Amino acid sequence: MPGSTVRMRNTSRMLGAAALAAGASLVLAACGSTKDTGASGAGGGDGTGKVGVVLPLLTSPFWQSYNDYVPKMAKSEGVDAMKTVNSNSDPSQQITDINNQLNQGVKGLVVAPLDSAAIEAGLDQAERKGVPVVAVDVAPDKGKVAMVVRANNVAYGEKACRYLGEHLTSGKVVQIMGDLASVNGRDRSEAFRACVKKDFPKLKVLEIPAKWESDTAASKLDTLLNANPDIKGIYLQAGGVYLAPTLQTLKSKGMLKKAGQQGHIAIVSNDGIPQEFDAIRKGEIDATVSQPADAYAKYGMSYIKAAMRGKEFKPGPTDHDSTIVKLPSGILEDQLPAPLVTQDNVDDPELWGNTVE
Repeated sequence: MPGSTVRMRNTSRMLGAAALAAGASLVLAACGSTKDTGASGAGGGDGTGKVGVVLPLLTSPFWQSYNDYVPKMAKSEGVDAMKTVNSNSDPSQQITDINNQLNQGVKGLVVAPLDSAAIEAGLDQAERKGVPVVAVDVAPDKGKVAMVVRANNVAYGEKACRYLGEHLTSGKVVQIMGDLASVNGRDRSEAFRACVKKDFPKLKVLEIPAKWESDTAASKLDTLLNANPDIKGIYLQAGGVYLAPTLQTLKSKGMLKKAGQQGHIAIVSNDGIPQEFDAIRKGEIDATVSQPADAYAKYGMSYIKAAMRGKEFKPGPTDHDSTIVKLPSGILEDQLPAPLVTQDNVDDPELWGNTVE
């Protein structure tokens, strides 16, 4: 899911009062402005004008939270953001949404791509009109963006692998994968698979391609459990869409045992939504990776404002506990922290999942 990708640093440092009060200028000072071949930016301007915000979907609690954060962070960063547009899980609709925003005269776009390849058509439309774009959560395979604001999704898969590998000596584990048309789904899937093979060879990985669809996850998990009732662990690549159907499926089969009880299936998720935290507290799941919905909104707005001014960026550390890296495509990505949440830190008041009203 766009979810949620692609990390165990403390989100509280990034989202403390000082960071929230800081303007875009602090972020930009750390990001640099070198115009080398890895730099990415847009034509000069004064940073004003309407900004369009395109969402991938609103059926996930994660994206509902991000949607709620957008107007708050836009105000904090001094960005004139328009009402968000929901592409409703349809990559073709997302291209239409981008075109509609451009026709309304936006001066910048913040987009969470549904499909890493398909989004190129929308990015090309924006480039032709001289409108900078910041991508959130998912990196495009091609096309021009000023910055990708995203957590390290490879680390998501590796963290899930290591948690399960360190708590299970052997047996079958299943990963319920996201859409492999999305770089997030690919990164998480490949990283989990590779980590298990390299470091925990006594675990056997079974896979469910679920395309960020809750119904697909539920039906395929039910079938898999019928054939493999001895599954010891589950990795949910997107708690926002997979948590509820997974727990319901296990419950219907009498297989939902609390942590510490005999027969408990260890579950690691991704997203950091309140529902996952509650499930950790109840012992229904063991851990999740907190994907920073609040920081996605904050830095998405900060970068688009800077790009509208013609600011360019370069790889290196930032002032908000992250690192800008150059992807193989040449696109720059600010990889934000995404901590692992377990029983030990689930009540941390600084985790965004504990601040949702």
